[in-house]
Amino acid sequence: MTGPLHRLREWSPLLPLLLLLAATYWLNQQVQPLPPRPDSSKRHDPDFTISKLSATTLNEQGVPRFIMSAQKMVHYPDDDSTHLDEPQLTSFNADRPPVYTFARQGEVSSKGDEIFLRDEVKLVRAASATQSEMTFTTTYLHVIPDRDLADTDRPVTMMDAHNIVHAVGMQFDNKARIMKLLAQVKSQHDPAKN
Repeated sequence: MTGPLHRLREWSPLLPLLLLLAATYWLNQQVQPLPPRPDSSKRHDPDFTISKLSATTLNEQGVPRFIMSAQKMVHYPDDDSTHLDEPQLTSFNADRPPVYTFARQGEVSSKGDEIFLRDEVKLVRAASATQSEMTFTTTYLHVIPDRDLADTDRPVTMMDAHNIVHAVGMQFDNKARIMKLLAQVKSQHDPAKN
């Protein structure tokens, strides 16, 4: 018996061993942990984007108190930051002139109660019956809309109908109608300027 049947008999004692080896390999593959997934929480990808945003906050009487608009708003969930392109803020109050604020870039705090404006920041307090329009320009401005506060620690230029003032640092309290220039104040007054 030297044919194929004889060869099958020679290999038959190894057949259970080969089946056991195959079963062991299959079982080993089943208990291996899954390959790690990439951790997307470490990535800084937006979860939503809004174009041409305009949001209005009303006071207790239902009258607009604050308007925030932007060309684009992007939210990042990894650090809960909200970035704004070309933000514009408008603050209204019945007994004071409105305040308009513009910038190239901005960021809203995670709680939404603070706004940080950067690049070509301009704050304009509209004219009233007793005061001319007042304009502030700087590179950075921190705004707390609910409290009518704005401040910066950067160089700032203030202009009104008769004055040009340069300083470093400013605190603007629109509710109390107080503006403080903090350091290196230089002023130029022109009574004839209109």
